[in-house]
Amino acid sequence: MDDWGRSERVFELMEPLLDFYYRYWFRVEVEGIENVPSEGGALLVSNHSGALPPDAPMIMHALRHEHPARRPLYILGEDWFKGYPGIGMLTNKLGLVAAHPANAQRLLHDEGRLVLVFPEGQKGTRKLFWQRYRLRRFGRGGFVKTAIRAGVPIVPVAVIGAEEAMPIFAHVPLLQRLTGLIYFPINHAFPHLGLAAGLMYLPAKFKIRFLEPIEVAGNGETDAEDLERVQSVAEDVRERIQSEVDRLISARTSVWFG
Repeated sequence: MDDWGRSERVFELMEPLLDFYYRYWFRVEVEGIENVPSEGGALLVSNHSGALPPDAPMIMHALRHEHPARRPLYILGEDWFKGYPGIGMLTNKLGLVAAHPANAQRLLHDEGRLVLVFPEGQKGTRKLFWQRYRLRRFGRGGFVKTAIRAGVPIVPVAVIGAEEAMPIFAHVPLLQRLTGLIYFPINHAFPHLGLAAGLMYLPAKFKIRFLEPIEVAGNGETDAEDLERVQSVAEDVRERIQSEVDRLISARTSVWFG
C-alpha cells in the first residue's frame, strides 16, 4: 500500500473481476493509448456517466494492461463517493484520492503520476438516459488550473458504452433525501445499493479513445489565474471530447456489439 492508500494486494484480488468486465462483458476497444506519456505526470480528462460509473475502472485497466509502461492511475474524486456502502473504502484502495489542489499538485508535479479527472462531476453521473452523450459544462476550469500549476499536459479521453451499461431512467428526490445519497436513480440495478449493483452492469460495448495531449504549461500561478485562458482551454478540451464521442457514436452500428 502506498501513501495514498492504493493497494496492489487489492488490485490482485480484484484483477479477475476487472479483467472479466474489460475483456468479456464490455469487450473494451482502446485507441490512441500511445498518447498517454510513458513517464512523468499527465492529467487525463474524460467524459463521465452512469449510476456507479464503470468508465473509471475500465480506463484504469486499459492503462495497466494496454499501455507499454503499464502505468498506475490515480483518480481525483469527490467526497460524496464515500457515501455508498462499501464503495468508498474499495475505491480508495484502487486509487481514488480526494479532489484537493494539494493532492493534485503532489501527484502530478512532485511524483509524476497519471491522474484522471471527470470535470462533469455529479452532473455527468446523474444524466438521464435520454440525455446520454451530451457532455455537461466542465465546471469553472479547475482541472486546467491544476495542469498549469503542475506543468503537465492534459490528455482528453472519450468513452462510449458507460451510458448504456448503467443507465438512469428517473430520479426519486424523496428517497434521495431519506438515504442521504446525492441521487436515488431508477434503473435496472437500483435500489440495490452498494457492491451488488456493480455486478449488474448491462453488457454494452465500450470504446475508449485517448486523444492527443494538450500542452498547457506556462508561468505557473500567473497563467493559472488567467481566467480567460483557463476557460478557453477548458472549453477546448470539452469540445474535443464531445466531437470524439459524437464520432464514436456515429460509427457504432450496435450498442451491444460496437
